[in-house]
Amino acid sequence: MSGQTNQAENLWSVGGVEEPDFVLEEDDQFGLGALEGVNDRIPEPIDDDALTAGPALFDDAPDAANAAFDQAGDLIAPPAPISENGVLTDQPIPRITINAFCDRAEIARLIDLAAQDRRLSKAHVKIEMGGVDAAVARLAAQASPNLLILDTISHGAQMLGALDRLAEVVEEGCKVVIIGAVNDIPLFRELMRRGVSEYLVPPIQPLSLIRTIAALYVSPDKPFLGRLISVIGARGGVGASTIAHNIAWSISERQEAGASLVDLDLNFGTAALDFNQDPAQSIADALVAPDRADEVFLDRIMTRQTQRLNLFAAPGKLEREYELEPAAFETVIERIRRGGPFIVLDLPHQWSPWVKQTLLASDDVVIVATPDLASLRNTKNLVDLIKASRPYDSPPRVVVNMCGVPKRPEVPLKDFGEALGVPIAQSIMFEPALFGVAANNGQMLGESQPLSKPAQAIDELAAALTGRKPVEQKRPSLTAKLPFLKR
Repeated sequence: MSGQTNQAENLWSVGGVEEPDFVLEEDDQFGLGALEGVNDRIPEPIDDDALTAGPALFDDAPDAANAAFDQAGDLIAPPAPISENGVLTDQPIPRITINAFCDRAEIARLIDLAAQDRRLSKAHVKIEMGGVDAAVARLAAQASPNLLILDTISHGAQMLGALDRLAEVVEEGCKVVIIGAVNDIPLFRELMRRGVSEYLVPPIQPLSLIRTIAALYVSPDKPFLGRLISVIGARGGVGASTIAHNIAWSISERQEAGASLVDLDLNFGTAALDFNQDPAQSIADALVAPDRADEVFLDRIMTRQTQRLNLFAAPGKLEREYELEPAAFETVIERIRRGGPFIVLDLPHQWSPWVKQTLLASDDVVIVATPDLASLRNTKNLVDLIKASRPYDSPPRVVVNMCGVPKRPEVPLKDFGEALGVPIAQSIMFEPALFGVAANNGQMLGESQPLSKPAQAIDELAAALTGRKPVEQKRPSLTAKLPFLKR
């Protein structure tokens, strides 16, 4: 798919999936949902007696496989768990090899759709038809992958016999996920006893499969990665940097969550200016030497704006021209993500490989526009690209800024949102005096005018991005305004 860097190979013979570059399907249904015809092929649940005892297929068979169903209901394979802070299964899956062997064309298509997701962009995925028999033949002649996905319509002794043959050719360390047709607890227990990592039954959404894989390979012991929020302007001069800076401040001070603001407009960035800072070093020092950008180095170039807000400022000078590879940005951003739960990227208004890659790799995208035709066109292009390239993520959030400029013809907000196909997340009125005072004082709106409508809109947006409730700002009482009235 355009905009993705994964290496999915469609080796199955039922026809590849061709995705348009910038077009989203009109039904807006992300995933396959119930797979047509599958239920007709699902046999009756098998008895415990039908599960013939066999050897453990893999050395990492869990000792307490039955414990997984001590409190189970009728559902065999619930969706893969998400960690308490919502981070574990949202992390990028490492560079692993995944081989899938399918009996059903619809399952092959589902795996192909999952392989195109940004979380699997580093994985190498191969899909073949033929089910377990094809897997046995293939793996007898080549090395085993890190993960083996088997789609099979067989059940009972037939399935277990095929798995016994597979165990003879699969190398140690290979994890196995089976997509079966029998929703039966005894079968699940037997497969877990034999070392199968997970057993799923349709209907399955691509995102559920992605989270299942993530649960196997993204360990809580590995480096933590915070949630990445990218803010970009639909065109120049729409106030995207101002919105980005205020979002980062609101996350840290209103939501009281750790946040890092990264100004990636290397020549004309204004984060240091807006926060009244003059750092000796900048994010450019890390980008020109990404291999040196360890925790100590990043801590040296970082400015601690508040107790919870860290600032990685841009140079703000024209001393040099920067021609950096996308890999440099990817490396530095990933290492900054290890330092806190939320990272806000202030992206420049330019279209380059690293900007596109960063947008598509982000957990959330905020597009700032103004209510004019040029912004509408550019925002539409960005929204369509991002939605088509990230079908299992939330759509980008659109902020329409500088509404109500005197004597300026504007596109009505209702028409603006309908043309985009996504709701307007926030609209912010044109109040140059309010923003100007805050900028001149090196403050954010929440500091200078916390009760103003633009400040409240920013707080609501920050709350939505963090998944929390907005913190209500109370108006000061008359007694607070007039201290002489106090007793």
